[in-house]
Amino acid sequence: QVLLVESGGGLAQSGGSLRLSCEASISTFFLMAWYRQAPGKKRELVAEVENDGTRNYAGAVAGRFTISRDSAKKNTIYLQMNNLKPADTAVYYCYLETAMNRNEFWGRGTQVTVSS
Repeated sequence: QVLLVESGGGLAQSGGSLRLSCEASISTFFLMAWYRQAPGKKRELVAEVENDGTRNYAGAVAGRFTISRDSAKKNTIYLQMNNLKPADTAVYYCYLETAMNRNEFWGRGTQVTVSS
């Protein structure tokens, strides 16, 4: 069982910034990612980072959000969110896919609320 612990959510004003962190109980993985789910909507991919450093972003956040992996603490990723918009309001979930067997694990989620 892999544990994922998110932190850093909260309330921000439109145009503001927040940084999310996710610490995994393992440091080797195929990829880690951030997803989000707004009320009444499906969970959607926000950004992902593969073990080789490849990063991908959803179109809605490209240029505003940055996913990164801690160079020292290989089991921790971040999501720097700049120029936040009310449409970014959602519960943000950390996701990990293991290198072996490609098993999937989710964090409990952290709420991000952006006021206009």
